[in-house]
Amino acid sequence: MPLGIIDDHKLEHVPGTAPLSDLGRLDTEIVGVDPTMLKHDPSGKIVLVPQPSDSINDPYNWPKFKKFMFAATFAYGCGCVGAVGPLLGAGFVPIAEEINVPLSKLISGFQGGLICAIAVGSIICNALAVKYGKRPIYLATSVGLAVTCFWAAAAKSFPALVAARVVQGFCMAPMEALIPASIADIWFVHERGFYTALFNLGVLGGINLGPPIAGPIIQYGSYKICLYAMGGAFVLQLILTFFFMPETAFKRSSSLNIDTSAHNVAVTETKAVVQQVEKDENVTVAAASPSEPETKNSFAKEMRLYSGYVNHVSFWKTLSHPFQLLGSPVVLWATLLFTTCISWLVGISITLSQIFSAPPYNFPVVSVGATNVSSFVASLLGTLVAGPAIDGVAKLMSRHNKGTFEPEFRLPIMVTYVLFTATGFFGWGQAAYAQSPWPIPVIVCLGLINLGVQLGTTSVVTYVVDCHREQAGEAFAVMNFIKNFFAFGLTFYLNGWVATQGVRNVFFVIGGITIGVTLLTIPMYIYGKRARSWVYRHHISSSPMQQ
Repeated sequence: MPLGIIDDHKLEHVPGTAPLSDLGRLDTEIVGVDPTMLKHDPSGKIVLVPQPSDSINDPYNWPKFKKFMFAATFAYGCGCVGAVGPLLGAGFVPIAEEINVPLSKLISGFQGGLICAIAVGSIICNALAVKYGKRPIYLATSVGLAVTCFWAAAAKSFPALVAARVVQGFCMAPMEALIPASIADIWFVHERGFYTALFNLGVLGGINLGPPIAGPIIQYGSYKICLYAMGGAFVLQLILTFFFMPETAFKRSSSLNIDTSAHNVAVTETKAVVQQVEKDENVTVAAASPSEPETKNSFAKEMRLYSGYVNHVSFWKTLSHPFQLLGSPVVLWATLLFTTCISWLVGISITLSQIFSAPPYNFPVVSVGATNVSSFVASLLGTLVAGPAIDGVAKLMSRHNKGTFEPEFRLPIMVTYVLFTATGFFGWGQAAYAQSPWPIPVIVCLGLINLGVQLGTTSVVTYVVDCHREQAGEAFAVMNFIKNFFAFGLTFYLNGWVATQGVRNVFFVIGGITIGVTLLTIPMYIYGKRARSWVYRHHISSSPMQQ
C-alpha cells in the first residue's frame, strides 16, 4: 500500500506507474525493467518517463530552445483564446443597447453559441489530430481565429455576429483540448507540472486580462476595435505557430513506454533493441534502423503544413472514442472536477456586470473590466507555485515510495484547491450580499478563487495525462465537451438564479458543491491504482487502432 494507495495484484505493472529514481528496488515495482539500462536526466538522479528513443527527431530529444519556443507559442496562443471568449463581457449592457437586442439574447447568442462550438470542436479537432497529426489542426484553426475576429468586427447584423462567434468557438477548441496532449508528447513526467501550469496560465490569464483591456476601448471607442485588435493578435499567433510548433506525433517503440505498458517491459542488454521502432500497420511513419543513424529533419521539412503523418484508423471510431473514456474512473472524476472548476469562473464572469454595474458600486464599463486584474495576478502567482509544487510533491513522494512514481502523487495539491476556492466562493457571496467595500470581493475573494483554480486544474490535468498519456487528446476532448455544455447552461440560468435567489445563496451553493466534488479526490487517491488496472483490463482506454 504505497503511501495510502491500495495496490493492485491483477497486473504485473499498472499503466501510469513508473520508476522515477534509482533506489535499488525498481525490479520489484516494474517487472522486467533493468534499472541499469534506463536513461536519466542530466543530474543522473531522475529516470526519464517515458524513455526517449535515440532518434534526434523524437520530440523528447528536442533541444531546450526548441521546447521553450513551443511552450512560449502555446502560452501566447492560449492567452489569445482565453481573452477572445469573454472579451466583450464587461460591455454587454451597452453593446446590447447599441445593436438593439435584449441582454439575455446577446449573452445566449454571443457567448452561448461560442461555448457550444468549442464543445463540438474539441471532439472533431481531436479526431482529426489523431488521424493526421496536430500541426495542421493548429495552423488551420489559427487562420480561422484571425478570420472570424475580422468577420465579427465587420458584421452588420446580430445573426452575422453570432455566426462568426460560432465558427470562432470551433477554432478555439484545439488550444483548449490538444495542448495537454502536446505537453505529454514533449515533456517527461517530472517536467509536466510546470508546463501544464503554463498552459492554464495562458487560458486563465487571457480570460482575466481580456476584459480589463477591452473595457476602456468599449467605453471610449467601440467593441469592434477590440475584435479587430484580436484579429491582429491571432495573425501573430499564426506566424508563431508556423515557425515554432512543428508536428509532435512520433511513432515510438512500445518498449520505451515504461509508464503505459501493462505487460513485462523488457529492457534488453543492447540499446539497439530498445531503439528499434516496432512496426504498426495502423500508422504510416518510417522507422529508423538501429544500424543506420537517423538524419535530423531539415528546417524546411519541419515547416511543412502537413508532415505526412497518417493514422489508418476509422475517423468515425476516433470521433466516438473520447466518450468511451468516460468509463475510466480517472477521466470521469477529472471531468467532474474540471467542469465545475472552470464553469464557476464562467459564472462569475457573466455576473460581474450584473453585480458591479448596480448600486452601491455603480462601476462604469472600465471599472467592471478592471475587476479581473486581481484574478490575473492570482493566476500568475498560482503558476509560479503550481508547477514546482506539483512536480516537487510527486518527486518527494516517489522517493518515499522506493523510487516508484504513481500518478496519484499529483492529487495531494487538491487540498489547496478546496481551501482557496471554497473560501473564495463563500466570501464572494457574503461580500456581495453585504455590499462590502469592493476590495474585499474583488481582490481577496477573486484572488483566492483564481489561485485555487490554477492549483486545482494543474493537478487534474497532470493526473489525467499521467494516467492516460497515449489517450490524453481524447480525454481532454470529452472533458472540454462536457465542461463547455455545462457552462453553456450557466449562461441561460445563472443571471436569473442570482436575481431570484440572491448572490449570497447562489455562491454559498457553489462553494458547497465545490467542497463536495473535491472530496471525491480522497477515494480517487486511495483506489486510483486499482482503477487504472481495471480500465486497462476492460479495454476502456484502448484506442481504435488497438481494438
